[in-house]
Amino acid sequence: MKNIIVGTAGHIDHGKTALVKALTGIDADRLEEEKRRGITIDLGFAHLELTPELRLGFVDVPGHERFIKNMLAGVGGIDLLLFVIAADESIKPQTREHFDICRLLGIRRGIVALTKADLVDEDILGLVRLEVEELVAGSFLEGAPIVPVSSVTGAGLDELRRELARVAATVGEKNAAGYFRLPVDRVFTVKGFGTVATGTLISGSVAREQEVEVYPAGRRLRVRGVQVHGSAAGRAVAGQRTAVNLADIEPADLARGDVLSEPGRFHAVKQIDCRLDLLVSAKPLKHRAPVHFHSGTAEIEAEVRLLEGGAAMRPGSTAYVRLILRHPALLLPGDGFIIRMFSPVVTIGGGVVVDIQGDTGGRRHRKGGDVKARLETLCSGTAAARIALLVREAAFGMGMAELVARTGMREPEIAAAAAQAPLVAIAQPQPWYVDRAWMQSERERIVRTVREFHQRTPLLPGVARQELRGGAPVFVLDELLAESREIVAEGELVRSRGHKLVLKEDEEQARAKIERAFEDAALAVPAMAEVLAKSGVEAARARSLLQILLREKRLVRISGELVFHHTAIARLRELLGRHKGERFRVPEFKEWTGISRKYAIPLLEFLDRERITRREGDERVVL
Repeated sequence: MKNIIVGTAGHIDHGKTALVKALTGIDADRLEEEKRRGITIDLGFAHLELTPELRLGFVDVPGHERFIKNMLAGVGGIDLLLFVIAADESIKPQTREHFDICRLLGIRRGIVALTKADLVDEDILGLVRLEVEELVAGSFLEGAPIVPVSSVTGAGLDELRRELARVAATVGEKNAAGYFRLPVDRVFTVKGFGTVATGTLISGSVAREQEVEVYPAGRRLRVRGVQVHGSAAGRAVAGQRTAVNLADIEPADLARGDVLSEPGRFHAVKQIDCRLDLLVSAKPLKHRAPVHFHSGTAEIEAEVRLLEGGAAMRPGSTAYVRLILRHPALLLPGDGFIIRMFSPVVTIGGGVVVDIQGDTGGRRHRKGGDVKARLETLCSGTAAARIALLVREAAFGMGMAELVARTGMREPEIAAAAAQAPLVAIAQPQPWYVDRAWMQSERERIVRTVREFHQRTPLLPGVARQELRGGAPVFVLDELLAESREIVAEGELVRSRGHKLVLKEDEEQARAKIERAFEDAALAVPAMAEVLAKSGVEAARARSLLQILLREKRLVRISGELVFHHTAIARLRELLGRHKGERFRVPEFKEWTGISRKYAIPLLEFLDRERITRREGDERVVL
């Protein structure tokens, strides 16, 4: 069954709630004060199975100017607008403000209901129709059905139902395959069940026993039960009015404006880059102006930062701006929003979120054309262009999880877009994407660094991998090295492919002298500094020659400054082999080897590490 959310809009006392009741049989006014005063104060909800294939969920919003913020909490999730104008009063102030809000939020389909049609004659009805056509000209409601109705007599209701069915057939359903997001519009307690949160499910699905996360608080909860349009269900999908019974949380710990979503999937943010449309009726919007920000069911104080320069944004214009929110919220690119002034509190503009950035480390924009071009790509570019831009801006590329959190796109969509972009995919538990041009530039840097290293230090075999990383993840470095034809990675060292160690005559002599000094000393080796000083070459080259001998395993380093010739260690192994299974202490070891404690202790610790011996208290066992 197709699920479509229909939202009412219009001036106070123009008959929105009465019309919903006439269509559905459900009184959307649930509060005692609403019934006593005869006006809608908060959101109301109803539903109607219009055909066996179509179910409409109605969100009835308040029309009074004092309750516009409540209206905004409900209108964000609607698919189809039921624009209500009373035939006996025609267009009023909140008619215009509600219409502006719906235009700014990007609603694409709607129907105009001329309510209280039984109170006027045909001439007045014709005049009101003309005024409505003038109001909606050039908007998404231009050419929309205009249906006179009476909630009292029932006149026009059948035609309105037919038009609802016809227009709803042209409306696309919300993305049930997307990631689960449920903006909370009501929280209450049901006796015997506990805390219940309700909202319009704008993406994905939620099922009984599923784990969810409350954004921005970050608390994880279990869903005990699910209701759809007031009836128990195993699962709710996008486009349905949904109630979830949540375990282990009190109603006071949730509020309108919170969002239930997938655990660990997204990040609540405090700054967003947006495309903003400023109404013609608004005053010029200054840099750093304070505003009320409304998106989904949330209302947050915010500050406007103009990104394209200028002291103020002109009424009727469109520009890219940054909004700094006082409190974090779960927002994704493509989310619509409204901004209202502080005083007087009126709607002045709205638009769409283009990019979200974390509280720290966010990209700093310079004013000018590059900002506009960047945000144009993120706002209107292809999926491939958007993914390529985000990856290119990241220092070492981006992983799939971060791309999902940054864009809200599903993994298959990102993978398909990345395949069409100039990116390199690195296989990890999750794919990691790197800009191809950056990879080429970085590979050239590494080759150049290795070549220069060989020129400076010809006696060393190569550069340590760690020195080449430059902060990049290890797997990115691995990819850089693997794809290069000019360099070779050998263990923890990287060298030029054609690099060979060629010693000069004095170096060959010094190398032999160093090795012979340790070989002749057996286990009573001289100090390393003493050997290097007598090698016949300067200190730097002598140390390099020592490293060559260690790398070739001609010498064995036992500790920081203690080095033995490999033959001495081999003879020691043979000696201990003759004592296999015996227990011994340090004095016995000194007696067997004829060395002092200065050498005995480091050698024994080395033998323990090599699993030739095992220490047990003050004794050791030859393994």
